[in-house]
Amino acid sequence: MKSTTKDTFKADVLESKKIVLLDVWAPWCAPCRGMEPIVEALSEDTKAFAEVIKLNAESEMEIVQELGVTGLPTFLVFKNGKIVGSTIGATSKMNLLKLISAAA
Repeated sequence: MKSTTKDTFKADVLESKKIVLLDVWAPWCAPCRGMEPIVEALSEDTKAFAEVIKLNAESEMEIVQELGVTGLPTFLVFKNGKIVGSTIGATSKMNLLKLISAAA
C-alpha cells in the first residue's frame, strides 16, 4: 500500500485519476493499528477503481492541518482532487467500501 508525503501528496491524491481513500493515521494510535488489516484488504478489493493511500499524521502535520483532520484514524475519499466523503474513527470494511462506492 502506498504512503504519501507533502512532497508527493498533490500527485498521489489530488491528481489521481482514480478515487482515493486517504487513511490518516499515526504509529501511536491503537485504533489506527487495528484498522490496518481492514484497510489492506480494502486496498486489494478496490484496486481496479480506487487507490488506498496512507498518510502518517505524525510526520505530515502540515497536510493534516490543511485537511482539517481532528481525530485519528480519519478516512477521506477524494475524487478529482476534492473530498467527497469522510469518516473519523475505527469503522468496518463495509462502511469504507460504501464511502468509496458513493464517490464512483
